[in-house]
Formats: sequence, C-alpha cells, structure tokens
Amino acid sequence: QVQLVESGGGLVQAGGSLRISCAASGTFFRIRAMGWFRQAPGKQRELVAGIESSGRTKYAASVKGRFTISRDNAQNMVYLQMNSLKPEDTAVYFCNTDPPAGYWGQGTQVTVSS
Repeated sequence: QVQLVESGGGLVQAGGSLRISCAASGTFFRIRAMGWFRQAPGKQRELVAGIESSGRTKYAASVKGRFTISRDNAQNMVYLQMNSLKPEDTAVYFCNTDPPAGYWGQGTQVTVSS
C-alpha cells in the first residue's frame, strides 16, 4: 500500500549540496520510521540515514555531519539534505521504511563529480 516517489537528484560538484525528497504515501505514515538508502553499481544497498516518527535520527558513519534527514508528517514527506558532497556519495538514493519493506521506488540518481 505504501508508495514511494523519490526526486531531487542530479549532478553536483564535490563540496556542493543537494536536497532530495521522498513522497511516501500510505496508512499510518506518521508512526513509521523512515530512512534513506543508497546503492552504487556493484555495491549493496546501505542505509545512510533514518528518522523515527518522533524525529530521532541516525546516520551512517560515512555521512554523519554532512547529511540531515527530516520529515514532514503532515505532508507525508521525507527529505535528505546533503552537504559537502563527495564523489563517493554517487549512488541511486531510495527512501523506504526502516526497516525497509519489500517494495522499492524508482530512486533518484545523485552524481558527484570531482
């Protein structure tokens, strides 16, 4: 029932910033923990940031201090503000519940050039 639509990705130079968005529809969205995941070619999908319904957040060590996850429960939106981007951040970014459900959206491509 949950629908996930990511947007906002693009090409950015190293050191730049980007904000990606996730429209997450579904029942009881407000009580679900959400997360941003990313997957680069040849690599496993990894959780980069998570946010509980209360607003408590967690981050992968690789992005901590650079990325900020937030949510707007009234609009069923989840955001990821990415600052000080590095080429290693290049990946397709997905949103999902945390832990993730079996369904994945299209994702949004983030490419960071050196």
